[in-house]
Amino acid sequence: MTKPHPKGVLERGVTSDLWRHTLSQIPSCFGRMVYLSSLRAPNTGRYEHHGLAMMFGEGQADKALRKTHSEAFNEWLNYSLEQQKADLDLYLSAQQADKREVIENWAALMPYQYFLPASAREMERNLYIVDLEALLALLKNDYGVSSPDRDA
Repeated sequence: MTKPHPKGVLERGVTSDLWRHTLSQIPSCFGRMVYLSSLRAPNTGRYEHHGLAMMFGEGQADKALRKTHSEAFNEWLNYSLEQQKADLDLYLSAQQADKREVIENWAALMPYQYFLPASAREMERNLYIVDLEALLALLKNDYGVSSPDRDA
């Protein structure tokens, strides 16, 4: 009979697997936040990753993804505005979509609000939104985006 892994060992295993196979391939902190938020079910708030759930169980996968999302968010918040802009530029450079179109969409629909982890406190949420809006203004200027209205 095999002995169950201590809880801490299992958590490190899930997180290690996530970093080794997925997150290490995403060069920007912002990109990791986007990816992790995409794994959160909008109706339940639970993080779902089939591969991790198969290997470690749904509860452990959810816990590791939730924690990793929060850590990526905290890392982003601790960046200076200059570092955030460089990281955001790196994220945008890795996208297949036209940067100008992404910036127009962000200005109109504000999808970046969904990239926050649920654990973020109100003060952190406000700081994130203020920073993102300042960066968005800079990016709109850099890419000549003048109106958030696509039909304008």
